[in-house]
Amino acid sequence: MSGKVHIIAEAGTNHGGSRATAARLIDIAREAKADSVKFQIIYPDGLYLPRFFNNGSYQENEVYKARAAAMLSEADYRALARACRERGIPMSASVFDARGLDLLCELDPPYIKIASCDLNNDGLLKAAAEKGRKLIVSTGMSSLGEVEHAVRTVLGTGNTDLVLMHCVSVYPCPLEKMNLRFLETLWAAFGLPVGLSDHTEGSLAAAVAVSMGVEWIEKHFTYDRKAAGFDHAYALEPAGLAQYVADVRAAERACERPSAKVPPEEAQVRKRARRSIYAARAIQPSERIREADLIVVRPEGPLTPNDIHLVVGKSARRAIQAYEPISLDMVG
Repeated sequence: MSGKVHIIAEAGTNHGGSRATAARLIDIAREAKADSVKFQIIYPDGLYLPRFFNNGSYQENEVYKARAAAMLSEADYRALARACRERGIPMSASVFDARGLDLLCELDPPYIKIASCDLNNDGLLKAAAEKGRKLIVSTGMSSLGEVEHAVRTVLGTGNTDLVLMHCVSVYPCPLEKMNLRFLETLWAAFGLPVGLSDHTEGSLAAAVAVSMGVEWIEKHFTYDRKAAGFDHAYALEPAGLAQYVADVRAAERACERPSAKVPPEEAQVRKRARRSIYAARAIQPSERIREADLIVVRPEGPLTPNDIHLVVGKSARRAIQAYEPISLDMVG
């Protein structure tokens, strides 16, 4: 692993249009020790039709209405960015159009996030890349060819600070549908930093992804899974988010760079678990030692089982007691 995994606590629009609730979500992310908190800046008229034309008449788009009712104002986002600076947790957002992109960049985010739905939106990808900031792009619902086109689009602007997030756009996503081996495909195809946008329940997929070498992980969270709104039902509640972060950190520790040195805790076990060479009976001075005169048992002593050829056929230099550990200075 190249370093600490960056955990994005994805608040999305779980604030429901309330600045106070958004501030509460920021506190939850900070207390869970996430590395950043992320919202979704959605202008409904930039993402949805207000009405559908169907069979000769118009029908109201209920999603448009719900999104409009759950909007934060630009002033809200500015206030939340200040709150994040005061609390010491970076804030960013997914953006879906030029207005959201410009507002986000005004807030000086650590990265810009492009959702899976816009991986094939060259105009938005170019505009975001041209801001010169780190760009994180999710790859849900996309073929490898579509991802390749998006990568070329971003890199073509001269911005090489690009992270690809493996994502399966199923909410929640069963573990068996996660296709985590696609992480390896992304690394091999593009040589870029890769992360996981995790829509599973629990932290197992994240732990596996950490063991594979991801550098970014994104997870939805909420203050209450029973709350009304788009993403609450499959998001983690506060205690769940804290446990998720702890599990990712534990997975990191389990995957730390290997060392040839035996740690002290293992050395203690080694002393009682490894075998050594012992006298099977009393051996007299000058007596030639046969293999039958020896036993190879626990605990660890001066010689290893592989040293037995250094003892067999040699003569005892002194009297050796039964069950006494053998060392080379005792034979010759």
